[in-house]
Amino acid sequence: MKVEIFGVVRSMMSFRLTGGTKDYIVVGSDSGRIVILEYIPAKNILEKVHQETFGKSGCRRIVPGQYLAIDPKGRAVMIGAIEKQKLVYILNRDAEARLTISSPLEAHKSNTLVYHMVGVDVGFENPMFACLEIDYEEADADPTGKAAQNTQQTLTFYELDLGLNHVVRKYSEPLEEHANFLITVPGGNDGPSGVLICSENYLTYKNLGDQHDIRCPIPRRRNDLDDPERGMIFVCSATHKTKSMFFFLAQTEQGDIFKITIETDEDMVTEIKLKYFDTVPVATAMCVLKTGFLFVACEFGNHYLYQIAHLGDEDDEPEFSSAMPLEEGDTFFFAPRPLRNLVLVDELDSLSPILACHVADLTGEDTPQVYLACGRGPRSSLRALRHGLEVAEMAVSELPGSPNAVWTVRRHKDDEFDSYIIVSFVNATLVLSIGETVEEVTDSGFLGTTPTLSCHALGSDALVQVYPDGIRHIRADKRVNEWKAPGKKSIVKCAVNQRQVVIALTGGELVYFEMDPTGQLNEYTERKKLSSDVSCMALGSVATGEQRAWFLAVGLVDNTVRIISLDPADCLAPRSMQALPASPESLCIVDQPFESGAKSALHLNIGLSNGVLLRTTLDSVSGDLADTRTRYLGSRPVKLFKVRVQSAEAVLAVSSRTWLGYQYQNRFHLTPLSYECLEYAAGFSSEQCTEGIVAISSNTLRILALEKLGAVFNQTFQQLEYTPRKFVINSDNNQIIILETDHNSYTEEMKKQRRVQMAQEMREAAAGGGPEEQQLANEMADAFLTDVLPENVFSSPKAGAGMWASQIRVVDVSTTGATPETLFKLPLEQNEAAVSLCALRWSAHAEHAALHLVVGVAKDVVLSPRTCVEGSLHVYKVYNTGKLELVHKTPVDEYPGALAAFNGKLLAGVGRMLRLYDIGRRKLLRKCENRHIPNLIADIKTVRQRIFVSDVQESIFCVKYKKRENQLIIFADDTNPRWITNSCVLDYDTVAMSDKFGNIAVMRLPQSVTDDVDEDPTGNKALWDRGLLNGASQKGDIVVNFHVGETVTSLQRATLIPGGSEALLYATVSGSLGVLLPFTSREDHDFFQHLEMHMRSENPPLCGRDHLSFRSYYYPVKNVIDGDLCEQFNSLDPAKQKSIAGDLERMPAEVSKKLEDIRTRYAF
Repeated sequence: MKVEIFGVVRSMMSFRLTGGTKDYIVVGSDSGRIVILEYIPAKNILEKVHQETFGKSGCRRIVPGQYLAIDPKGRAVMIGAIEKQKLVYILNRDAEARLTISSPLEAHKSNTLVYHMVGVDVGFENPMFACLEIDYEEADADPTGKAAQNTQQTLTFYELDLGLNHVVRKYSEPLEEHANFLITVPGGNDGPSGVLICSENYLTYKNLGDQHDIRCPIPRRRNDLDDPERGMIFVCSATHKTKSMFFFLAQTEQGDIFKITIETDEDMVTEIKLKYFDTVPVATAMCVLKTGFLFVACEFGNHYLYQIAHLGDEDDEPEFSSAMPLEEGDTFFFAPRPLRNLVLVDELDSLSPILACHVADLTGEDTPQVYLACGRGPRSSLRALRHGLEVAEMAVSELPGSPNAVWTVRRHKDDEFDSYIIVSFVNATLVLSIGETVEEVTDSGFLGTTPTLSCHALGSDALVQVYPDGIRHIRADKRVNEWKAPGKKSIVKCAVNQRQVVIALTGGELVYFEMDPTGQLNEYTERKKLSSDVSCMALGSVATGEQRAWFLAVGLVDNTVRIISLDPADCLAPRSMQALPASPESLCIVDQPFESGAKSALHLNIGLSNGVLLRTTLDSVSGDLADTRTRYLGSRPVKLFKVRVQSAEAVLAVSSRTWLGYQYQNRFHLTPLSYECLEYAAGFSSEQCTEGIVAISSNTLRILALEKLGAVFNQTFQQLEYTPRKFVINSDNNQIIILETDHNSYTEEMKKQRRVQMAQEMREAAAGGGPEEQQLANEMADAFLTDVLPENVFSSPKAGAGMWASQIRVVDVSTTGATPETLFKLPLEQNEAAVSLCALRWSAHAEHAALHLVVGVAKDVVLSPRTCVEGSLHVYKVYNTGKLELVHKTPVDEYPGALAAFNGKLLAGVGRMLRLYDIGRRKLLRKCENRHIPNLIADIKTVRQRIFVSDVQESIFCVKYKKRENQLIIFADDTNPRWITNSCVLDYDTVAMSDKFGNIAVMRLPQSVTDDVDEDPTGNKALWDRGLLNGASQKGDIVVNFHVGETVTSLQRATLIPGGSEALLYATVSGSLGVLLPFTSREDHDFFQHLEMHMRSENPPLCGRDHLSFRSYYYPVKNVIDGDLCEQFNSLDPAKQKSIAGDLERMPAEVSKKLEDIRTRYAF
């Protein structure tokens, strides 16, 4: 389940009222409200129980919402701001056992910053909360800064007096070290109460009363390449508590998890013990489940679920204790190792953070792939996303000859699994039994010397086989009843279910059979002559408690589908008809609702010969067809097959791609399978694969299982060594060239040198000892050099500020579905930061006509304030094999932040200067430059002679290159300052841009703007050169403003589906992908504008944020309709849907269809 709240979740916790059986969720967001949510399992939704307003909206430093603390007994909640304000709400229940919430009680303290807060476990005493605070009043008043250095953090306890209904500041104590978070220690009957304070290098236990402080150093890794002066901190923790014991799992910023236990003596804590548990990727939060699993929500990248196989009590891992004697400043050491106590069970895909994104079809699949540079440090990856469900191949076996159809049947209706696989060939039928292995069967009763048109289980224990010359009814005791086709006629099409058989004879004649209570298959007395030949037929399944399916769907070659009644009262009478745009190829009736809230309903799926799928509602009483949805699936005629997904009926549609239409989490999904093309398929169920698909592809039989239902994409990825910053696509050779750069990092060469140096120091330290000591030191040094732990799990060593490691990587992505392969890696020297790149062909020189790569490199970069010792532009020649050859390096005097190809030359943003370069023999030749960009050039995009230059702080500047004068002239700019992250040219006058604060805007130059001095008689060139208020004399119009809510890192115009229209794709640092779709008609725009307006009033966001103000966070929303909000229409109650649709003068199904149409026209 996923809910869009149109706001920012700042904090979230669960709680349970004393004696209750259900958890509630309390959420602190940017809405200025505290919200309590309840999960409703029957509807799979979160329902708002309470919403209390306490302050202004937005993430403000004095508005509560950043911190939450819950009393462990569920009696009160404290919600706090970063500064000053804290509010306490009392939680209770009324006479009808419903949750109630009190008015807020204030616990404010001015000039105070809060770092963390927790609820202290005091049993059923007055609830108490502990806060890490710092009072900055004196530091603020001291201009020298000395007071700020001496200001100590304090641990403060706040008590809620339930009798007086008042919060008091009970106790405050200064701390020796700077702490970053607190852990609640179980209290009451379960433990000693109090808190564990996690600070730099130390873990300290504190409690009120006579309890002494217990302090234990945080262990460090032995022989670590990290800077030894760098402090070690815990970043997150999880508590596991049973009736008899409790322990904590706390993780350091290197990913090492320690098991923390507390020794007590008559409720007084005497000792803290730490034991190395395991190492997992660094998390923002961890949660120990009661079932023995550990969920790790990682800072960046995929999230993991581990099973706790051992508690770490039995192993030989050393245990560190606060009681062990240590000199002040000394610490314990441990050796990290692969997982021993945890077993990885599952992982949850996360693309966070996306740093670069490109859409391209590099594997020739028709549907483009989305290539993403994701992650941070050694956990980074290049991911190729394909639209489709992941398929697991369970078995593949070759068949003799080329089969044309396959089915599965069960011998008895109560069987849990399928008994036979029936494979039809041009002139034969093969029957395979399903068991431990799949083997051929000869005594099944099926006729093997003829092709089969269809087969099915009939009644409770019989089988039916339909073949061109007749029908074979096979009883459980192997007795066979046969019905032969009359005269020279043969059966061309048929439809079968558990109790009925309908066949179409040559010439369009229908014959209907139904099973009587004795199990006999009887022919209906009349036959139905149709006006045209039958091209396909379908029967629905017989519903529980029914005798028959009431309707037959017949597709005719005259481009119509007819619904025919099978009711004994008017058997074979026509009920309804639908004309089609092309001839029907296949039909399938399934029992599926369209959207959530709808009851289960019959749907007729019609596969057409032109590759289009129609999905139509079939009225279960009248047989009328209504509400047709259309979807283009591929270039081949669409064949439809009924399968089962999540114990419900689903449709498999086979065209040039295979698609699955299924219901999942109250929503209908139509998704392609990421698998090669199939020709025929059927549902498959066995002990090893309960809900699978058996299919034919050329001369092979395949058994497939579906994974990750509900997913839009499946992905392949290539692990990277450093954080990917940018990449370009070499479409000639289907290669991707990636720039990887990490701050606070060593290059591989430097790591080797550091290891050799440390190994040498180990040997030298033992040089004065005996031979055994020297031998031991040599063994340790050798092991240190050879046993290198994988950095994607154990994290890379931190080299310190100002240390950079970079490399250029060339990856081959040409093979469909395969993991991208690294062809070439080019490491740069230590402290060289590769910050920009561009692929281009130089136009002026025949010897440089091959593809070249230009990389902007800055040496010894300091991030704040941004400086570098020197910059340079490296030019590489790109070979077809992926190899890069250095042509030359050109020194530049500032940070080369952006590069772009421009008419066979290179545009470079060097600091705040825009320069045009051409290639020379020894270095790049500077042709001209413009120095009027105010701060730093972050991005450059070009269209013909026009250049859109993004400043890091002052939005976009429009620049024209005057070839005759060889000048770069700024002729227009934006009226608003924007911290631009990326831009995308939409047309010659229009550019889309995104900023660091989560906004997307589109700027268009008005028709009155001129960029040509020769055509301008007013002589504006002097104005351009001088600049008006440090800006250009002409201004662009902002035509679109929209707040996404996450920092957008990539913008691109792209066609996402074959035959679809272009959309603007954006990617965010939080791992989201979204599209902005252009409206093609005023009618659509007006419809969605009114739908959005009704949704804002009828379905306000879950966490209390006003939708309009959220989308207008920094600039008023303009000319964008929120599709996420509109799509929530499908999850509303049917009554609300009817009300909104009525106001729009539509039916709810029409509104749903509109939403589906606009989505499938552009995207998935």
